[in-house]
Amino acid sequence: MAEEAPRIGAVSERAEPELQAVAPSKPQSPAAPSEKAGPQPRPQPNVPLLRIEGVVKTFGSFRAVDGVSLDIAAGEFFALLGPSGCGKTTLLRMLAGFETPDEGSILLRGMDIGQVMPHERPINMMFQNYALFPHLNVRDNIAFGLRRAGMAREQIDRRVAEMVALVKLGGLEKRKPDQLSGGQRQRVALARSLARRPQVLLLDEPLAALDKKLRESTQLELMELQRRLGMTFIIVTHDQEEAMTVASRIGVMDAGRLDQVATPRELYEAPASRWIAEFIGEVNLFDGEIASREPNRLTISTREVGAIVVAEPRHPVTRTMVSVAIRPEKVKLSRRGPVADASNSQAINRLEGVVCDVSYLGGLTVYKVKLDSGTIVRSTIANTARIDIDAYGLGQRVVAWFAPDDCMVLQQ
Repeated sequence: MAEEAPRIGAVSERAEPELQAVAPSKPQSPAAPSEKAGPQPRPQPNVPLLRIEGVVKTFGSFRAVDGVSLDIAAGEFFALLGPSGCGKTTLLRMLAGFETPDEGSILLRGMDIGQVMPHERPINMMFQNYALFPHLNVRDNIAFGLRRAGMAREQIDRRVAEMVALVKLGGLEKRKPDQLSGGQRQRVALARSLARRPQVLLLDEPLAALDKKLRESTQLELMELQRRLGMTFIIVTHDQEEAMTVASRIGVMDAGRLDQVATPRELYEAPASRWIAEFIGEVNLFDGEIASREPNRLTISTREVGAIVVAEPRHPVTRTMVSVAIRPEKVKLSRRGPVADASNSQAINRLEGVVCDVSYLGGLTVYKVKLDSGTIVRSTIANTARIDIDAYGLGQRVVAWFAPDDCMVLQQ
């Protein structure tokens, strides 16, 4: 008999269904899976909830996922971020059981689930297009998986009521999907995915169809929902801002490989490669070679802007040819520029040019400065006054300057 539904918003001590063995003795028919279908392992100490080990997936000669290894902890909100075609959705589908790895293994609480059928995994997936049944109302869409699981009617009623309250759909239970807004359809799909209380919820571009305002508010609601449930969420997105908003850690994928896994701040402030620095946010990049080394400092000779003084990186620089990256908000502008002397070591890097583009974005203004060498440098400045008398105009000559500590040295 299925268990009683918990209080709305409370963290369930037992996610259902749970895993018990490496593989089921005999897969049940998809038409009537049990409420606690699938293998159910006991939690093991020091073992992550989900472990991906050397997973490879090919389609013909194309390697969609190329040797990905990753640990995801229980209760974590994790994002897979990357451009279209990088393999992130294929990896998500393997976690859900819709694709089978050609190599490697996927472990849930230490047990291999690679051969476990999708409906027998304690993992649910919310699809990008929501996949709602157009002929069913809100209540029946949410209840669909519970009925297929053979749950008693009274328990279905309680669970559906819990989900409706959780995603704030009260009063809309009898509406069909075509009578709902995009945000409401998204909530129905989310409620249906959560109804069976999976251990892991997979979200494939869940906010892509929403407008900017609704997407931003839904991001916050997703974060609050994940915290309240204490459930593990894995979201796939190509939107860097979305990933950095909702996730506690981000895995950046490219060409089927996992290039870097880090917190949003680490990805932005300490990218592992030139490609990641360009992919995550805006950045000024200059290529050059190390010209000299001093205590705590390097001088990089670049073709675009000449010599740049940078702080000694935390990790040893083993190559002569490197890239220097500076985020636009670290580039200050001045009409004459600060004096670079012994009392102001932060003003060593000074680049002169002319403002060639101004983009007013409300809280920020983005300036593009065309240097005397022809190189374009971006500077982002916060608009702290209602009418900014210090704003710079097109054609105005300025000095762009930044400190050695503001520079990132990249070896790839």
